[in-house]
Amino acid sequence: MITCFNDALFPDTGRAVLRVLERLGVEVGFPPAQACCGQPMVNTGYLDEAVPVVRNFVRAFEGYDAIVAPSGSCVGSVRHQHALVARRSGDAGLASAVAELSPRTYEFSEFLVDVLGVDDVGASFPHRVTYHPTCHSLRMLGVGDRPQRLLRKVRGLQLVDLPAAAECCGFGGTFAVKNADTSVAMGADKARHVLETGAEVLVAGDNSCLLHVGGLLSRQRAGVRVLHLAEVLAVTA
Repeated sequence: MITCFNDALFPDTGRAVLRVLERLGVEVGFPPAQACCGQPMVNTGYLDEAVPVVRNFVRAFEGYDAIVAPSGSCVGSVRHQHALVARRSGDAGLASAVAELSPRTYEFSEFLVDVLGVDDVGASFPHRVTYHPTCHSLRMLGVGDRPQRLLRKVRGLQLVDLPAAAECCGFGGTFAVKNADTSVAMGADKARHVLETGAEVLVAGDNSCLLHVGGLLSRQRAGVRVLHLAEVLAVTA
């Protein structure tokens, strides 16, 4: 599940996920019927409009052993919001399908560590890196230190702690549009903390957050790159 955001703006992240999974011996399918997970609609109160989106998700991904996405935000929607949408629809069949499929949907680092039992994917990335734990992965999914465990096993990578790491970056989807001043202020705090680490690269599991913080860092000409976790793990010597 590449997610809308990655499909439209960060396709290299999807390719990186594919490279890592295939390196680990996973047979990967990409159902072309996949579309939005429905999170933007649910978050803004359009639950009825999200029903056909959830139906499409179920049809697109049924039959797979696992659904893997490089986004804690979208996986959080599938695991926590789809059931709400399905119940509201009054369709018992849809509710049953969601209940069966949602637990098999994993954020990328969850799948590697919990399902495949791997924390060393054979990557090499000789750079000083700091990691931002995105809100949905941290709070909705409880991903915990799985991304850091993966990063610590990357050859040559120096992982440095990010001050106030658990604070939101300020993106929040439509929050950044509706509350732009607050969003930018929160993002500026996050960018300042990134600079305090002296890191060359900021890594996270959601490109939406990286777009926000990365934009602020770019405007400051800070010289700090932003990369999705999958793109780091995809690099080999």
